[in-house]
Parts: sequence; C-alpha cells; structure tokens
Amino acid sequence: MPSSADNRSTFSVIGSDVTVTGDIDASVDLHVDGRVEGDIRCATLVQAGNSTIKGGISAEQARIAGRVEGSIAAKELIVEASAKVVGDVTYEKLSIATGGHVEGSFRHKSAGTLKKDEPKDASLKLVDEKPVAATAPKPSQATAG
Repeated sequence: MPSSADNRSTFSVIGSDVTVTGDIDASVDLHVDGRVEGDIRCATLVQAGNSTIKGGISAEQARIAGRVEGSIAAKELIVEASAKVVGDVTYEKLSIATGGHVEGSFRHKSAGTLKKDEPKDASLKLVDEKPVAATAPKPSQATAG
C-alpha cells in the first residue's frame, strides 16, 4: 500500500495496552485509551475513562474522561463525570459533567486580546494612583449663595 500525504489518517489511537513515555506532538486528532507519561500537543484529544496522562495537554479541543496529572490548555474543554484532573486548566469554553473532578486553578482565556489602553468595558479602566480630593466641590457642582 503506497504511503502519501493524501492517505494520512485523520486520527491516531494509543491503545489500552500501550504506554508511551515521552512527549507526543500530533497534527491530527488523538484518542488515548492507554497511558501517556509526557506532554501531549494535538488538534483534538479524546481520553478514555480507563486511561492516564501524566503531563501537560495542549489542544484545540479536549474531552477528558480518565486521569490527568498536569496542566490543560484547550480552546474547548469537556471534563466527563469519570474524569479526575490534577492540574491547572486554561480554556475558552468549559464544560464539567456532574461528578467530574478538578484539583487546580481555572483561567479563562478570551478569544480576542484586549488592548491595554482600550478596555471593552469602561469600568475596567485603570484607576489613577493619585488620591482625588473628595471634599472640594467641582465648579459645576457649586451653588450660588
């Protein structure tokens, strides 16, 4: 069977009887049924309930059902009821099923970047560090006597 770039599979599977030691960098979707000891970078990660990942995860989409010991960074993250995550989570969209367990901090990452000088919400403007005299009336607030 000839091999060419046009015949590449759209996903890879790490079977339940496989242990991978080392980092995985995949340009395709990855389904993990086994054990990975290392960082994973891929387009979409699907983790089975009986699998374990010891390392960081970076993916566009991730569906976690097993055990993860490491940080997760994903645009869209789904934590299933059977999942146990020990590590910090960075996400744009997050879903945690009832029973899903996460020990770590959550950080929402917005899709767009916010310019420092132009906040979208006026209430987010930086406060001037100089104290303002609260007792002096402004000229527009003064009343004639």
